[in-house]
This record gives sequence, C-alpha cells and structure tokens, in this order.
Amino acid sequence: MLRPTALLLTALAAVSACTSLSAQPLVDVDVVDRDTGEWLPEYRHRGQDWIPGIPGHRYSVRLTNTTGERVLVVLSVDGVNAISGETAAAGQTGYVLGPWQTTEIAGWRKSYQDIAQFYFTDLPDSYAARTGRPDNVGVIGVAVFRERAQPQPYYEPAPIAREDREYDRGRDAAKSAPAAPQASRRASEAAADSAYGGGVAQRIGTGHGEREWSPVSRTDFVRASRSPAQVAQLRYDDVPNLVAMGVIPRWRDDRRYRGQPQAFPNGFAADPPGRW
Repeated sequence: MLRPTALLLTALAAVSACTSLSAQPLVDVDVVDRDTGEWLPEYRHRGQDWIPGIPGHRYSVRLTNTTGERVLVVLSVDGVNAISGETAAAGQTGYVLGPWQTTEIAGWRKSYQDIAQFYFTDLPDSYAARTGRPDNVGVIGVAVFRERAQPQPYYEPAPIAREDREYDRGRDAAKSAPAAPQASRRASEAAADSAYGGGVAQRIGTGHGEREWSPVSRTDFVRASRSPAQVAQLRYDDVPNLVAMGVIPRWRDDRRYRGQPQAFPNGFAADPPGRW
C-alpha cells in the first residue's frame, strides 16, 4: 500500500490539449524555445533522442497528458528536480496533469508564486554545476505515475505533488553535494561523458534565470504504484556538438547558411525605419 502524497500545486499557465492516440505514451514531452517560439526538433541517435539548444535562449518543457485520467509527472532537468531543487528521484514532487491536459514548465520553482527561468548556458554556469552536481547536465527527463482509482470532484490545472518519502533517495545526496567552488572542477570532469564516446564534451546546461510570475495552488494525488508507469528523457547540447557527434547531419547545420540569402528567413515583417 502506498500512503497518499499530501501536497500538490496547480500551475495556472496550463492550457487544454488535443485528443490522444492509443499508441502514445502517457505523457508527451517537448521542448519549446521561448525566444523564437519554435518547438525544438528531436533527432534519434544511438538509441537516444537529442534536441539542439541555443546558449542564452530561454526554454520551457511542454507536457501533454494523452490519457483520460490524471497523471503525476516528476520533472528532472540536469538530474535536478525542477520543483524542489533536490537531486532527482522518482518519488519526489511533480506536476499533476488533468485528462488530456497540456502545460509548459518554464523554470525552477521558487515559491507558490514564481519560478527562475530555464535557459541554455555554458555547462559551468548551469544550476546543477553551480550546486556541485554536474554529472547529469544535458538531460531532461520525466517519471510518470498513474493515479490510484478514487472519486475526483473536479480537476485543478497542472498540479505538482510533494515527494513520497517512502522511496525518495535524492534528499541525502543533495545535502551532501560538494560546495559551489568545486562545481567548476567537476564540470570539467563531466567532459568524459560516456554518451559522447569520450571524444566530445558536453558544452551547455540549464541555467537558473530571471524570476517569473507563475502562481500555483494545491490538490491531492495518490500514486497507483511505487514504480513509474513511464520514464522518458531527452538529451540536449548545442548545434556544433551535435553535428560533431553525428546527431545532426552536417547539411542540417544552420551555420552553413549564415550570411547567404534565404527565401524564408525566420521572423515577421518589421516596421520600416522612420515610418512609425
């Protein structure tokens, strides 16, 4: 028997989602570049899904519940829980999505009222590296739980749940993390990431950006099982690294087209100088 998780929060930024497909996972995970408004493309490479990030750009993680029931999504960014800031573990706090619901998580939660924006940055400047935990920089992951069947009078938009202490293994690791001055050294050691074959070092991570208003409220959720029903992750790095690794074909590297005329450059029509 699992004891109930007691505290969940509701993000007001949630929006409704579309219909589901039987073959889909419980939750779809996408990343949106908030500075360009574009969804980041995914590239499959050696059994992993990769996305290209642009250093300095803000981003959000878009979560879509593809089912007709509530689910709990524990969100990990660079191996750190996006709500509590602890070294991530599946038993910790997470967002709860109502049936068919979509929401975008745009930062590290700082309180019931605000977040610190996610943005791509050099690895040593990432939140994980600055708090002495650079080993898992470059990965965005979710652990998804179904809800134990029980009456639900109504649904709050995009809740988040407090950790279940029965199987949280992240708190002690977070408390024992090295002091910030050691972060740069460990970030350099992380360059030997085996996923890169020892030849290309991870270059970017997720920073702790400016504060942004993002109020939440509370609700209840009881997990149907100790183990998540779905675990998924996206790896990320900058374009030069992904090209060097063979994740992105060289002909897809946007640098090739810089400075050359393009029929459809990104953007909208600007006002002409001196007219408005």
